[in-house]
Amino acid sequence: MDIFQIIMDGINFVVGLGSSVMMPIVITLLGLIMGAKPGKAIRAGLTVGVGFIGLNLVIGMLGGNLGPAVQQMVTNYGLSLTVIDVGWPAAAAIAFATKVGALVIPIALAVNIVMILTKTTQTVNIDVWNFWHYAFTGSLVYFATNNLAFGLIAAAIQAAMTLILADWTAKGVEEYCGLPGVSIPHGLSVAFVPVALVINKVLDYVPGINKINMDAVAVQKKFGLFGEPILVGSVLGAVIGALAGYDLKGFLSLGITMGAALVLIPKMAGLLMEGLIPISDAASEFVEKHFKSNAKIYIGLDAAVGIGHPTTLAVSLILVPLSVLIAAILPGNQFLPFADLAVLPFLFVLVVPITKGDLFRTLVVGIFIVVAGLYIATDIAPLLTQAAADSGFTMPVGSDLISSIADGASPLSWAFVKIYEFKEIGIAILAAITAGMAFVNFKRIAKQAKGE
Repeated sequence: MDIFQIIMDGINFVVGLGSSVMMPIVITLLGLIMGAKPGKAIRAGLTVGVGFIGLNLVIGMLGGNLGPAVQQMVTNYGLSLTVIDVGWPAAAAIAFATKVGALVIPIALAVNIVMILTKTTQTVNIDVWNFWHYAFTGSLVYFATNNLAFGLIAAAIQAAMTLILADWTAKGVEEYCGLPGVSIPHGLSVAFVPVALVINKVLDYVPGINKINMDAVAVQKKFGLFGEPILVGSVLGAVIGALAGYDLKGFLSLGITMGAALVLIPKMAGLLMEGLIPISDAASEFVEKHFKSNAKIYIGLDAAVGIGHPTTLAVSLILVPLSVLIAAILPGNQFLPFADLAVLPFLFVLVVPITKGDLFRTLVVGIFIVVAGLYIATDIAPLLTQAAADSGFTMPVGSDLISSIADGASPLSWAFVKIYEFKEIGIAILAAITAGMAFVNFKRIAKQAKGE
């Protein structure tokens, strides 16, 4: 067995442990490398692991209860759409099972190290599990072009772009998500940053609309109990249950469950932060000691740590039934959102800092994202289905085409596939865009380091 195969087997073993096991190991090792005391590093790693398990349990509860309700809604209203939503676990499994997926982790790690050393990013991305987003894009490019090198280059370029976008949104993540020293280099979440920037800027110039201000925290204070996440979640959950045709017990149970999810998700995110604070402090001291020219280093984490914002959760719950309705009436759409509806909050984690937590603006951006995502998921379905067949994925009974919200609805993945249709010219275009972003980021970091 050659050294490359041994390395790949080791990487695959670690990834196979899952995020709740892998993250404590990575956090503990990072803490030790940064100079934290062993006891503090181990406690931090275990606390983060517990936080991730808690988040996954709540998100699983959310999906497990929303899924059947949405399926019943689909049955009740006779919706017939041909592209099946297989959900992010299937999309991740497909991405990692391709030839691109087998190589994406060392490639993404190398990109991150080079960018840290060249001061073109401030993010140390320890969220290794979510490198599957890069593998997803690279795999689609590979199957679109039948060129493995193109797929690997696409994955590397997306990794670089994601780090830069994570840097650019880090200040907002700190301020609006309450996550000091954290950035979110999540392949799906950052994909909607450009969309949110454009739509939010357009809304600034629309008379009347630009005067609307619906801050989630202010709304909660103004309406008291009626603005609190527990009641908002309970009411929206009950409405979804009623639309699904549930009996009294059924829709009240769904309401309480959704209310619980909106309360528990921020608490689990808080537990994550409890574990990350000592690591963030150690990282700051390490950077100050060894990289004095750097302005700051951010710890790159899964977008799950940021979904607890009241605006993110409220908009996501509103868009669950609305997404199904839009899918049913949208001309040309063939994608039925179902399995991935529980990941809608991940689409808005980095939108909220851009809209400054405004409920109205985030909802408007969210509707644009849903509409665009449905068209993208429909268009990308043949390629994703091809990748699934190549990886040995078992297709759902009675379905010919599959897609997903994560990352099948990602404008970034879709743009990569379309640009790569120009082959070498496409590579040059994407490389030039990335180089330009890296240069701008380099200048910004240098300016921040000087305290300007």
